[in-house]
This record gives sequence, structure tokens and C-alpha cells, in this order.
Amino acid sequence: MQAILTGLRIIEASAFVAAPMCGMTLAQLGADVIRFDQIGGGIDYRRWPVTGDNHSIYWADLNKGKRSIAVDLRQPEARELIQRLICAPGKDAGILSTNLPAKGWLDYTALKALRDDVIQLAIVGDRHGGSAVDYTVNAQVGYPYLTGPEGESQPVNHVMPAWDITTAMLAATTLLAALRFRETTGRGQKIDLALADVALATMGHLGFIGERIINHTARQRGGNYLYGAFGRDFVTKDQVRVMVIAISAKMWSGLLEATGLRDALRETATALGLDFEREGDRYTARREIAAVLERWVGAHAYADVARAFDAHGVCWGKYQTLTELIDHDPDCSPANPIFHAVTQPDIGTYPVPGVPAHFGAVTRQPARRAARLGEHTDEILADILGLSSAEIGQLHDRRVVAGPPAS
Repeated sequence: MQAILTGLRIIEASAFVAAPMCGMTLAQLGADVIRFDQIGGGIDYRRWPVTGDNHSIYWADLNKGKRSIAVDLRQPEARELIQRLICAPGKDAGILSTNLPAKGWLDYTALKALRDDVIQLAIVGDRHGGSAVDYTVNAQVGYPYLTGPEGESQPVNHVMPAWDITTAMLAATTLLAALRFRETTGRGQKIDLALADVALATMGHLGFIGERIINHTARQRGGNYLYGAFGRDFVTKDQVRVMVIAISAKMWSGLLEATGLRDALRETATALGLDFEREGDRYTARREIAAVLERWVGAHAYADVARAFDAHGVCWGKYQTLTELIDHDPDCSPANPIFHAVTQPDIGTYPVPGVPAHFGAVTRQPARRAARLGEHTDEILADILGLSSAEIGQLHDRRVVAGPPAS
């Protein structure tokens, strides 16, 4: 955690990835992010991976650093409490982030009637109001037909929820932009952010749309080759797989020096009528270059390849499994300053990451655990809404609110 957003308060109603990750990111930057949930947990409260006794590691990791209030959202009194919480006074309050249906009592108009400058971020599936998740959006934009081996005709899904993650980061930026706008104009607003639009915009940003419209070409599967430059995976003499990239002139020169293949690849370029100093020509001849490099890598042990690549600044990486990463890689441990050993109630102690950015003006603090469901119900009702202990007790008695479940 790096407390650069201390004082900012955001109320969150969220599930799955994009909205919880947005709030978690802001919480790791020091914001007071309060998520409200139905007593007993929402739709993703038990989502896999879970522990042996069904506590969600997924939920805990996406809600690090937040406070939690549990209410019975079926009761009008509970809904009124949440409205008051969202619209509580303060220049750094009055913000709702959600990817759940923002209708009825959570509608922007209803909240605006209680606080004129309220900010509401509504993350939705698509701009038409339909539901969408990363896998369906990815199917729409065509990436599954570019993923997988060359010659494959069927779509291949990938496991990283890229659009959820991208949407989460954009949502955090968008909320800060809306706050900046309110600070300068005094005006709040509703923000609609569609997962599908994030994906479609990204396709444009990365040149896919322009390539098709201008060049009238259809992007094809490239297997493990990097598109547009030279890059591919290779196997060393002792059967270690590495990825090698040469995008810039410096990277290409370093690769030639590390392998001693400058003359051999110059001859290859001449035979093909190409200039390998040009990035595009290296892509055109990717298979011919790979054939030469494959022989060199395959003739050397991993330790020798690594030594040569590092000595000449080659851009490369060793393939490893998730198990190898987590069990053996010091970058994925408290040896890396972004990680801290955190004890998560009901789950256990394990390395938890904070924000990856390193802010020079603030001191990095240990990453914070996720709250237990309803852990901060009483303090939120007292500190923000000003309720007395007697009033809070009565809410518990009527089961309008709840604290954390018994261990």
C-alpha cells in the first residue's frame, strides 16, 4: 500500500473482476473504499479458488484494503442507509462505483436528489445494456482466432481476463478524472463504462482496425511468433524453453552479438533480398531467422544461453509454470517490495501484492488484507452516518445490518 489517496472515500457495490479490482487498486493507493454486500455475501463470495472449507481466496485477493458493511438489501431501511453512505458530505466523498444493476434506489437520479454533485461509475457488459464477461467480449473482438498454433481453425480461449483487468484500470482512472472535474466545476456526473467498448477501443489503439480498413488484410494466427518483428520460443540443449525478442535495433544487435550469428544472418538476409536492420523485414523472414537461431540455442545449455543473453542485453525470458513461479521465483515473494506476507482471516498467511507503482514521495506500507464480510459495519455506521450504539444495536436486532460471521 502507498497512501497517496488518503482522504478519498468510494462506496462500492461489485462482483467478479473489473469493479472489485478498480476499488482494490484505489484502496491500495490509500483511498477508503467501502464495499457493501448482502448479509451472507454476494454472487461471487464463494467463487473459486476456495480453501478446503469453502472460503474464497479469489474474493479476498480482489478486496484487499477495503472496509466492509453487510446489510439486508431487501429491506428499505438498509437501502436508505446505503444511500446516505454514498451521499454523505465531504469534498472527497459522494462516489459510487458499481458493476451491479444501478437501478431504482441506486439509480443516478435517485442519488443526485440526495447529493447534487454525486459521482456514479457504472461498469456494464455492453453499451446496449446486455450482459458480457471477458470470454464473451474476447470472442466478439476476434482474439480467439489469433490465439493458438498456426493452421488451427477453431477459436482458442486464453485464461487471462484481459478486458476485465483493462476495464478495472480504466475505471480507476475514470473515477479520479471525474473527481478532478468535480473539484474544478462543482459538478458530479454518471459515467457508463462498457467492458465491450474497452475491448473495441483497444483493438483500435493497437492498429487492428486500421490495418483491416486501410490494408484490406486479415490478421492470421502466428503461433508463438511475435507479430510485426522477430520473436519466438526456443528450446536449449538441456530442454529449457526460452522466449527471445528483438524489436528494436539494439535488441537485434545484442542478439547477434550474443549468438555470434551476425555473418550467418547477414547471408540469410542477402539471399532473401531483405535488410534485417528493418523490423518489418525481420518479421517477414521470421521462419528463416528462427531456423538459424534454433540451431544455436539447441546446441547450448540453458546456463550458457542465459549468460550470453544477459551479457549482451538480449530481451528474453525463461518459461516457467505457475507452480515454479510461486514456489521458486523470488520476484513473486516478499523479496520483491510489492509483496508482503499477510494473514488473511479464514484463509491463512501468504504473499499479497500491493500496488506495483513506486511513489517516491510516500513511504510504501505493507499490503493490507481483505476485510471479513461485515467487519466494519458498526464503525462505518457510527463514524460516517453518526449513529449511536443504541441505534446500531436496534439495526442488528431487526437484522437490517450484520457484523462478520462467526469464525
